[in-house]
Amino acid sequence: MRFAAGAWEERAVTEVVGENSLDVVVVGAGFAGLYMLHRLRGLGLRAKVLEAGDGVGGTWFWNRYPGARVDIESQEYSYSFDEGLEDEWDWSERYATQPELLRYANHVADRFDLRRDIVLNTRVVAARFDESAGLWRLERLQGEPVSARFCVMATGCLSVIKEPDFPGQNTFRGETWHTGRWPAEGVDFCGKRVAVIGTGSSAIQSIPIIAEQAAHLTVFQRTPNYSVPAHNGPIDPATKAAWKADRAENRQKERLSAGGFLSSDSNPVSVLEVDAGERRRIFEARWARGGFAVGGAFNDLSLNLEANAHAAAFVAGKIADIVEDPAVADTLTPKTYPFGTKRLCVDTGYYATFNRPNVTLVDAAATPIQTITPTGVATTAGTFEVDAIVFAIGFDAMTGALLRMDIRGRNGGALKDVWAEGPKTYLGLMIAGFPNLFTITGPGSPSVLSNMVVSIEQHVDWIADAVAWLRDRRMGEMEADQAAQDAWVDHVNQVAAGTLFHRANSWYLGANIPGKPRVFMPYIGGVGPYRLLCDEIAAGDYKGFTVSGAVA
Repeated sequence: MRFAAGAWEERAVTEVVGENSLDVVVVGAGFAGLYMLHRLRGLGLRAKVLEAGDGVGGTWFWNRYPGARVDIESQEYSYSFDEGLEDEWDWSERYATQPELLRYANHVADRFDLRRDIVLNTRVVAARFDESAGLWRLERLQGEPVSARFCVMATGCLSVIKEPDFPGQNTFRGETWHTGRWPAEGVDFCGKRVAVIGTGSSAIQSIPIIAEQAAHLTVFQRTPNYSVPAHNGPIDPATKAAWKADRAENRQKERLSAGGFLSSDSNPVSVLEVDAGERRRIFEARWARGGFAVGGAFNDLSLNLEANAHAAAFVAGKIADIVEDPAVADTLTPKTYPFGTKRLCVDTGYYATFNRPNVTLVDAAATPIQTITPTGVATTAGTFEVDAIVFAIGFDAMTGALLRMDIRGRNGGALKDVWAEGPKTYLGLMIAGFPNLFTITGPGSPSVLSNMVVSIEQHVDWIADAVAWLRDRRMGEMEADQAAQDAWVDHVNQVAAGTLFHRANSWYLGANIPGKPRVFMPYIGGVGPYRLLCDEIAAGDYKGFTVSGAVA
């Protein structure tokens, strides 16, 4: 059985369906959109994916800057829904690069014949719920409007860049790029004087590579970030074999873990329970392993300021050991927020790059950027002449992609108004007043605090099961209950308040976007507990959701 415009009806599985006559429309062809389409196909539903880019891959289609790679170990940052897919794909590196991740996304699209239901080069600018017809009507920059009973937003959490807004930037006569909107053909920095503005994750990954090419690189840092070594390299064959031998068990452990991945290997011991020697030994062992294992060294680093100070001091010592100039090392060391309360970065040679004679670090907190001139960047301390500028200034995280569209629910209510004081969802999956609109890894879910692929699969499966549940009961609409949503928002805030995350001006809080409400957007309660709660709610006939619109 399949959806029709106003009722459930039988249709041939082989029927060719126009993109404006659908059961479900999915916005975004990244990892979430690809798997969502696969699940909907399995239910026999008419579905299309609308994608703004000219290829699939989402994050890994757009973020092509030098050094772009995943910060979760490759074998964990991959789909688990199909054993054949897992058996046939071998990752080459511990942390896969953007080109390899993009090849993987394209392989998935081809393997499951997804492309015939993906419409590329089509940006959705508005989505309106037509109450009389029970349909979502989506407007596109290119093409006719699209209508469907269900709309799934697979738009990604870090898909809308923060646009540069520096005085004088339009006068600059050289070339400029944003790390989140990098040309597919790449950029040649050889012989150029280059400025990188920003020291977040994309800058930390790209700076070592740009420095190898550029005649001179000037890095403008406003707030230093904590970064830990990746120790990247080819995947060890023994590690690969061990993973595959216990893959089913490993995948289940991921789903029930705190962050959706096992490589952090969280230690259930407080840093305050061990003596200085043992504390040092554990931190050193974690640093030698690299990646998020450092953040998992002890169980109270994100909860207790005294405990966190030990981790911060350890990493500060590592920065001082690596960076030869003590003044530069001091500038690179965070001092205004606890360790790990901004997104922990994972790097290859970042701190050592500042030992190169062709690299200059500018403290843009002490000497702020005043303007961009036709030939460089002017701070309160002077002007730096450059031939090219790279803006590595981040994203409008979590809400940017949704609020960029004009989304209107019941009675024409606009999402931008509902979220004027910060995002409000039930479980990060649905929004009160917006029937049949689902958000994959939306605010209020573990999302960016987790292995995104694990969280994506959990959300896609939950949404697919909910749609099937409605179909089996011949019901037309599902919507988050306002009281349930309010209670969930309160819970998300309470859990976050019990941590140190509010002590950092991070994009988790929207602090990087002027005027954005200061709300901790992801759910920090853990992937495993969150999954069990979602399963419990589904098993209880979707408690907290209103179901209506019985159809013949």
